[in-house]
Amino acid sequence: MGTILLKNIVSEGIASDILIEGNLIAKVVPSDNQIVVPEGAEVVDCTGKAAFPGFVNMHTHAGMALMKGIGEDIAFHEWLDKIWQAEEQLDEEYVYHATKAACLEMIKTGTTTFNDQYWNMPMAYKAAAEMGLRSVLAYVICDRNDPRESERQKIQCMKMYEQTKEWGDTASFAVAIHAIYSVSEPMMLWAADFARKHGARIHIHVSETEKEVKDCMNEHGMSPVEYLDSLGILGPDVIAAHTLWLSADDVEILGRRGVTCVHNVNSNLKLASGYRFLYNELRDAGANICLGTDGCASSNNLDMLETMKTSAMIQKAWRNDPSAMPIDEIIAMATSNAGKGLGLEIGKIEEGALADILIIDLDNYSFLSPAPVEANLIYSAHSDCIDSVICNGKFVMRSRQVPHEKEIMAQAKAVMTKL
Repeated sequence: MGTILLKNIVSEGIASDILIEGNLIAKVVPSDNQIVVPEGAEVVDCTGKAAFPGFVNMHTHAGMALMKGIGEDIAFHEWLDKIWQAEEQLDEEYVYHATKAACLEMIKTGTTTFNDQYWNMPMAYKAAAEMGLRSVLAYVICDRNDPRESERQKIQCMKMYEQTKEWGDTASFAVAIHAIYSVSEPMMLWAADFARKHGARIHIHVSETEKEVKDCMNEHGMSPVEYLDSLGILGPDVIAAHTLWLSADDVEILGRRGVTCVHNVNSNLKLASGYRFLYNELRDAGANICLGTDGCASSNNLDMLETMKTSAMIQKAWRNDPSAMPIDEIIAMATSNAGKGLGLEIGKIEEGALADILIIDLDNYSFLSPAPVEANLIYSAHSDCIDSVICNGKFVMRSRQVPHEKEIMAQAKAVMTKL
């Protein structure tokens, strides 16, 4: 890895120089301090631009990138059945090219790390590594209460874990328990135990719909959160996607256990799962709160800027409180909170952090305002203001250009016929 010096770039309102050595941020100093340029460093003039931490998409299914629009205007469980039927036709080639297309979209919209759960991990890893993105890839446990499938998935999960020991430093292994309605209780317990024995995160859909909660109450006499807690599954290593239909007791449990809760506003709105995400309550209880896009089959894009803006505006509207989900907190949800949830030094621009940086072009109509860069980025801008992207100390996009972009698009179009 080389050395990059970003000269005269605005960081937290101050014109700064940011020195990247290898995959780490080595120095962040005001530009009027004379920084010694290391021999062989690439010096990038960033006058008129701002630095921002790379976004972290904390819940997605990258392999669904080519499924935009295939399940429109239908109820959640009907939609889920349709997606599962489509997925039965997919092979390694499809997942590889779909994930590359997802990575392309994420780079163009400012995401440098994604927390994924989908089928065919080796192909997802290959695609993400080739695109230069940081990924947390979960082996999906979804036995649908079939004991033979449980045993098959246990063997496969163990094999996948062994393969991940050969992965590079930009990818991490996780275990996904799909949901309480699609995974048997013994298998959930096995998956959580396996993940913890190997220091892996546990990624699970929780309380996404009202039906899920009602069904759990009928079957177990408790909510999904209470049920998972009774099994000893919840903890600070758990990333719980959605957590939308919660009681006061659920909120208290999630906070006490230090669970990372991921709000997926666009998916929830589009599938009419709900919109009253209990952000204030979860935050105050001690939960770690992040943002995700969900998969393109439900949210139709992977744009974290759109997710940030919509999340904040929906909170303000349903609470009738314009101060709800303030700018600094919505940014943290897409950056530093995610780093905490994944146990990675990402989501911040400071010395010693991993060098995942967005270079924002301030010579853009969205920034024709004396307001802080952060306010205009969240509420005014679109992703076309993201000029360049650095992930793990390397440029993955320069001046809006991603290497081999046309080829990636063409190959993705070719495999869409498999749907």
